[in-house]
Amino acid sequence: MLKKLGNRVHYMPQYSETDRPTLGLVCGDNFSLIIDSGNSPAHARDFLNLIEKMEIAPAKLVVITHWHWDHIFGMKTMDLLTISHDETKKKIEYLKTLTWDDASLDSRVETGEEIEFCSNMIKREMPTRDHLELRAPDLTFNNKIEINLGGVTCVVEHVGGVHAQDSSIIYIPDEKIMFLGDCIYQDFYSGEWSYDQKELAMLLDKIKKYDVNVYLTGHQDPKTHTEMWSLLDDLTSLGEIVGEETSLDSAVAKFNEIRSIMPNEEQLEYIQNFVCGNQKKLL
Repeated sequence: MLKKLGNRVHYMPQYSETDRPTLGLVCGDNFSLIIDSGNSPAHARDFLNLIEKMEIAPAKLVVITHWHWDHIFGMKTMDLLTISHDETKKKIEYLKTLTWDDASLDSRVETGEEIEFCSNMIKREMPTRDHLELRAPDLTFNNKIEINLGGVTCVVEHVGGVHAQDSSIIYIPDEKIMFLGDCIYQDFYSGEWSYDQKELAMLLDKIKKYDVNVYLTGHQDPKTHTEMWSLLDDLTSLGEIVGEETSLDSAVAKFNEIRSIMPNEEQLEYIQNFVCGNQKKLL
């Protein structure tokens, strides 16, 4: 059974063992909408099987939050009309040209095109990939689109972010629920994990304008407005403390001076992320 968040919103929780992200379902009077297609044909089938047991309007549309493998590999299996940002489709069209056997994955890890974590998770979720066929979205948008499902509306807006520049959010104003995908996460694909302070600020400004009670990210449990902004406000503060520092020791010293305490493990990781972001600007 899918977990229920509102009168019309359900979700399948993320599963970290094989990097399955959160999948969403918004139920309208005329049709239902799925958020992200899963990280494999099996993930997509599991989700569709749960939907079949529900008394809802048929699912007719899938919205993709961004191009990363764990959000798109189930698209062909879902076999529904699919919509994404323009750049998401371009990225997926490129992924369609690649091969996904172990040797090809290993080769892309060696060249830096793929990261080892994703390669390992792909192999764990799909030990063999002979059946894997990628599909590009059918429809695209550039900035923002509103979709009326009948009795409930979804607002899909491109917000970007360092994790994936094509990232889009899905907001359900009638329920005050927002699916963030992975947009608030770090840049995983260009060396050490990193944040860019200015890009984070622009991203959060776009998110903040919406009246939201509950947020869902791709790889965490749902968070209330208070829980999410407690995290994001501290993340913003850490970025401001780090400033233009390119030395972790100097950044930690600044944190200690300002807050009169040493950072905890999570804060230290985020400080390192901002420092790495500054270091990348110098390359």
